[in-house]
Amino acid sequence: MARTWLHLTSSIIVCALICFNFFTVDAKDHHPRPMLLPLQLTSRNHSQQRHLDNIRRHLQQSGLSSSTPNARMRLYDDLLSNGYYTTRLWIGTPPQEFALIVDTGSTVTYVPCSSCAHCGKHQDPRFQPDLSSTYQPVKCNPSCNCDDEQKQCTYDRRYAEMSSSSGVLGEDIVSFGNESELVPQRAVFGCENRETGDLYSQRADGIMGLGRGQLSIVDQLVDKSVIGDSFSLCYGGMDVGGGAMVLGKITPPPEMVFSHSDPFRSPYYNIELKEMHVAGKRLKLPTGVFDGRHGTVLDSGTTYAYFQKDAFVAFRDAILREVHSLKRVRGPDPNYDDICFSGAGRDVSQLSKSFPEVEMVFNNGNKLLLSPENYLFRHTKLIGAYCLGIFANAESTTLLGGIVVRNTLVTYDRDNDRIGFLKTNCSELWRRVKISGAPAPAPSVSQSNDTNLEIPPASAPSGSPANVLPGSFHIGFITFDMSISTNDSKLKLNFKELGQLISKELEVDNSQVRLLNVTSKGNDYLVRWGIFPTSSASYISSSTALSIILRLRDHRLQFPERFGNYKLVEWNAEPQRKSSWWRHHLLAVVLGCIITLSLSAIGIWLVIRHRQQSVTAYEPVASPTPEQELQPLQT
Repeated sequence: MARTWLHLTSSIIVCALICFNFFTVDAKDHHPRPMLLPLQLTSRNHSQQRHLDNIRRHLQQSGLSSSTPNARMRLYDDLLSNGYYTTRLWIGTPPQEFALIVDTGSTVTYVPCSSCAHCGKHQDPRFQPDLSSTYQPVKCNPSCNCDDEQKQCTYDRRYAEMSSSSGVLGEDIVSFGNESELVPQRAVFGCENRETGDLYSQRADGIMGLGRGQLSIVDQLVDKSVIGDSFSLCYGGMDVGGGAMVLGKITPPPEMVFSHSDPFRSPYYNIELKEMHVAGKRLKLPTGVFDGRHGTVLDSGTTYAYFQKDAFVAFRDAILREVHSLKRVRGPDPNYDDICFSGAGRDVSQLSKSFPEVEMVFNNGNKLLLSPENYLFRHTKLIGAYCLGIFANAESTTLLGGIVVRNTLVTYDRDNDRIGFLKTNCSELWRRVKISGAPAPAPSVSQSNDTNLEIPPASAPSGSPANVLPGSFHIGFITFDMSISTNDSKLKLNFKELGQLISKELEVDNSQVRLLNVTSKGNDYLVRWGIFPTSSASYISSSTALSIILRLRDHRLQFPERFGNYKLVEWNAEPQRKSSWWRHHLLAVVLGCIITLSLSAIGIWLVIRHRQQSVTAYEPVASPTPEQELQPLQT
């Protein structure tokens, strides 16, 4: 799902629709992943207000302590399989969990409300305000639009791909997970009463708005002076998915390259892209081709990249000149004219041998190197085939979606009006980010009605963490069922390789992961796995079990795209069974029985033998001896 999550305020809906029709791509250029640019108008007063907000935040940031905590959060899902990345957010008291799309083009965070009249079926249950003791509606005031009863503030967001979300505004405690230093904070969010289009059909629950605006979760946390005015995103690579997000400042690595970002040009995060090089050769393009309208915009809610038409043609032709040894093939959907190639092999790490490197050059002279995974996506029907993930845009804005920044740490340094880039392994980065700094608060664990362990986020990191599993709780084994859907009916799943990937993701030994059962129907599989103790142990330790359970519960397993889409159906953690006296002393009992039986057998044998000997030696009283029998009778 490629879309630009850039909202349209209700006051410009009519203008937006007119512009939408004007910028629609011709039928021959239409694509299944269309990019339709944000059509929000930026007034002079709006820019002045943003300038005042910028000055105010700079003053606030100057007084922040260098030890200000960050909200470190894991990213889930896969860019091309799902069209987006999500993170986990908990709202309310007690916390209600949601999977939200991280979106730098949206300025509101919202989730489906229990009272929603038109909301789709999503990953998690809807938010229930009545079950949260800390929920408060945002009362109607002059600075917001109000509901029909003039009691509560409302929001209405319409997106360029014609989906929409509307509802009421509420305020509640927002928690960022067990691995975050940042304590839960009160924040305003949207409680949806209606959603349409992709928002209705998507699996994710809602949107986490990271854009510039008073309702943005970033702006709210910055205004509270609880984080620095910065955040970072790092998307996993082509065969990995997932990634990491940090709300707040991080120390930029020395190798990070920056581009200036102008907050007054538009409400979207832009960079100053000057030119592009393919295989070391500069594309011959007019000056300023990447500076049209909104400039070059970064949008985490968009899947692919979209260039102004002349730039796209030049880029496409340059790639074609460099891959003449590969075979051109049709795209996965015959209705669209994708540019695809076969013959490059399945190993992503070897793509640079077949496809050229690309450089983005900023106005300040800094360069960002793009590897093939930053402009290609896998062909879903041909193994070893790839397609261009760069498309032509109907208007002059350049839009860079998530594909361009895969395996790239992107820091949105709003405090210094710049955006930084660092090529890195985002999956490994999460492990490094997770363990740096102060320890995260420990999660609490309670037993649910269905005997599964329920691990909600901690309400606040108070005190030193105690045992996360009560009473030195030992796990005997863990089982989980996962459904897998593959795109290629001819492709057979390699369960041995899948088991090895699971052991790597769960950080356990290969021997601990066992395939218990497989059922299949067409391209769909239902697989049951078991995680058992090591050969030298009789149980799984509390810390290891908790780590495994958190990864399963939060859908943190990331597999290569060739394994298709997976969904965790259910998991169970079985406590270690207490051994009875008989089980503890079984060997001694068995040995005792064997010895007893052996001694008894020997004793019986000796008795029988003795009796046999006694019978042989017995002679009746007064029986004649041989000598007596030979003596003749005397008369």
